[in-house]
Amino acid sequence: MLKKYSIPVILLVWFMVLVAAGEGVAADRIFTPEPGERLVYRAKWFFLPAGEAVIEVLRDASFNGQPAYHFVASTSTNSPIDFFYMIRERRDSFTDLQVTHSLQYRKTSTGDYPRDLVVLFDWTHMTATYTNFGQPEKPVTIQPGTFDPLSLIFVIRMYRLIPGDVLEIPVTDGKRVINAKAIVASRETVTINHDVYDTLLVIPDLSRLEGVVSGRGEPSLKIWFTTDERHLPVKVQTRIAVGSFVFELVSATY
Repeated sequence: MLKKYSIPVILLVWFMVLVAAGEGVAADRIFTPEPGERLVYRAKWFFLPAGEAVIEVLRDASFNGQPAYHFVASTSTNSPIDFFYMIRERRDSFTDLQVTHSLQYRKTSTGDYPRDLVVLFDWTHMTATYTNFGQPEKPVTIQPGTFDPLSLIFVIRMYRLIPGDVLEIPVTDGKRVINAKAIVASRETVTINHDVYDTLLVIPDLSRLEGVVSGRGEPSLKIWFTTDERHLPVKVQTRIAVGSFVFELVSATY
């Protein structure tokens, strides 16, 4: 179940203090994912061009014969970066049409770290089962409203974002289940090429999931969402073992 509550933001706005709500309240939705949306990003590794990423919502999607949302994210590095760290990856996420929980999560990678994993959500038995190259692991127990790492981006987009707020969302990669806290850290201006965006910086904490680099200092993931109701993720920064990749939006079609 998603929770939204406020925390003190004295470090962000020194003259304001927001008192945390004790139990938390459900956040109001302001956006619904639109089938046909396709977002194209250029990737940079430090200051070097690194490749491309695409996030899209497929049309006419279904899961087990029932209408569903199908989110896809694909990432590929270019040939110079391949020498240091090759990425050829696709992630697929299926959720119900109300986007209240995940149904299946898939990740296929043929780069330096091959993966062919599937996470299947069993809502009858409240479990999620992880398999990689057909080898299943012990199911983990999930809670109502649990999502996968990809659908999390769309879930955040659906809710009103106010600096100082925290969205608490249960997330699993099939190996661990965490209550991910996404902090709406600040309102910032982002410039990409000649386009200027008014954005909200959101920092989701996924540090306990597989493959996420954790530690002190820079967060492992930062996302800059536009302040309008669409909450487009115009910039994403992710930290991995070989440094940080930055993805900047260069094309959006609907």
